[in-house]
Amino acid sequence: MARIIGVANQKGGVGKTTTAINLAASLAVLEFKTLLVDADPQANSTTGIGFDLHNVTTSLYDCMINNTPAHDVILKSDVPYLDIIPSHIDLVGYEVEMINFPNRERVLKNVLEPVRKDYDFIIIDCSPSLGLITVNALVASDSIVIPVQCEFFALEGLGKLLNTIKIVQNRLNTELQIEGILMTMYDGRLRLCNQVVNEVRRHFEDIVFSTIIHRNSKLSEAPSAGKPVVLYDAHCKGSVNYLNLAKEVLQKNNMTRMTNEEKILE
Repeated sequence: MARIIGVANQKGGVGKTTTAINLAASLAVLEFKTLLVDADPQANSTTGIGFDLHNVTTSLYDCMINNTPAHDVILKSDVPYLDIIPSHIDLVGYEVEMINFPNRERVLKNVLEPVRKDYDFIIIDCSPSLGLITVNALVASDSIVIPVQCEFFALEGLGKLLNTIKIVQNRLNTELQIEGILMTMYDGRLRLCNQVVNEVRRHFEDIVFSTIIHRNSKLSEAPSAGKPVVLYDAHCKGSVNYLNLAKEVLQKNNMTRMTNEEKILE
C-alpha cells in the first residue's frame, strides 16, 4: 500500500515542483514503484519528466471531474518504476465546477484509492495556492513535504500553510503528518542562507530534513530537457541531494532496503 506524500507550499518559486519531480524520480531509481500526481494546473511536473502537453489526451482533471479511473490516465515515464498522472490547464476550473459538489475535498483521495495498492509511494505536486485542489491533496496525503527557500522571506506564509494543515488535520484528515520541512536553493557562500537554515531549525527542530537542496545549474536545466536531474546528470550536486532526501524519507518510514553489497556481506 503506497505512502502518499504531498509536496506543498502556497509560496511560488520555492522548488516545489522540482522537489516533487526529483523526489519521485529518486525513489524510482532506488527501485520503489512510484506514482507522481501532477495536481498543479501549470502542469510543470508533466512537462518536467518529458511529456508534451499537446499529446496528453486525459489528465487528472478527467479523473476529478468526469470520474475517469486513474488506471486509464496513468502514463509510464522514461524512468523505470516511475509513472505519472498528468495535469492540464483545465484543472484551473476545478474549484468553480466543484463548488456545490458533496465531499468535494475528498475527490482526489477517492481517485487515488484504487491505484494505491500498485505503488510504494505516490507523490503529489500541489497547486501553488491554498485553494480546493491543495486541500484535496492534503486530504489524500499521509504526510506533507514543505519546501522552503533559503532566503529572507523564508518563513513568510509558512505559518499560514501550517495553519491550513492543522485545520485539515482537525476536520478532514486526522492521520495527516508533516513529513518534513525541506530547505531549498541553498548557497553555502551566503551568510544569509546559513542564518535562514539555523532559524528554521531553531523554530521547527525535528521536522526539518537533514538534507538540504543546494543551488545547482543542472537542477534548473533538467526540466527543459524533460528529465529528472538524476537522468540529466546523475553525478551533479542536485542528483546527490535528492537521492539523499529519498533515503531520508525511506529511513523515516522504515522502508530502507539492503543493497546487494550489504546482502553479500551478511
